[in-house]
Amino acid sequence: MEPIRNDLPRNRAVLRRRDLLLATGVCVLLRRNAFALPSGGRRLALKNAHTGETFNGAYRDATGPLPDAVSDLAVFLRDFHVDKTGPVDIGMLDFLAAVMAATNQTRATVLSAFRTRETNERLKATTFGVAEQSQHLYGRAIDVTFDRDLGGAEHAALAMKRGGVGWYPRSHFIHLDSGPTRSWELDGAGFAGLLASGYSWQDLLAPPRPGHVLTERERLARLHALARHEYLLRRR
Repeated sequence: MEPIRNDLPRNRAVLRRRDLLLATGVCVLLRRNAFALPSGGRRLALKNAHTGETFNGAYRDATGPLPDAVSDLAVFLRDFHVDKTGPVDIGMLDFLAAVMAATNQTRATVLSAFRTRETNERLKATTFGVAEQSQHLYGRAIDVTFDRDLGGAEHAALAMKRGGVGWYPRSHFIHLDSGPTRSWELDGAGFAGLLASGYSWQDLLAPPRPGHVLTERERLARLHALARHEYLLRRR
C-alpha cells in the first residue's frame, strides 16, 4: 500500500495557484521558493505618487502569491508614462515587504516600478544612473519613499543582502530590486556647486547641446535636478 502523504492538500493548492497565476495573463516572476513563505502571508499598503492610485491588502498567503492581487499589482506598478503593464517579480515584493516590516512602515509611496524600454531609453538620454539593462525593465525593481525613517529602511535593506539597494538621500527615496546583491549611493555631491557656478534648474533639466558630451559631474547633477524637480511637483 502506498504511504499516506500529508502534503497532498498543500501541493494541490500550490498547483491550482500556479494555474490561476498563469491564467491572469500577467507575467509573474517566481523564485524557487516563491510558494514557500514560513512566516505566512504578506500584505502591502502602497500609494502611487504619480497616479494617486493605491493598493492595500495581501498579495500572498501561506500557500503562495494571490492571483487577483498580483494582477492588481501589475496594473498599479505599470509604466504610467506609456500606460503599459509589465512583469511582477514576487521576490521584489517580498523584499519591499520585509524592509517595511523591519522598520515598522505602514505605507510606502511608489515613485517608479516597471519601466518599458521606451521610457528607459528616454530617461537614460537625460539622466545619470539609468542602466541600459535596468532591473525596472524586468519588473524586479521599485523606487519608494516613506513618511519616516527612510535612512533606517535603507540600512535594513542593506543588511538583508537580498538584491540591489540604491540610496538617494537628497531626492528622498530608495531603490530596491531582486537582482544581484549590490549597493550604491547618489547624494548630490557637486550639485549645489554647479548651481552656484551659473547653472540654472532649466539648464540642468534641458537636453544637452548638440555635440556636447556631458561630464560625469554634469550627468549626476541632471539626475538629482530631475528627481528633486519631480519630488517637489508631487508635494504641491
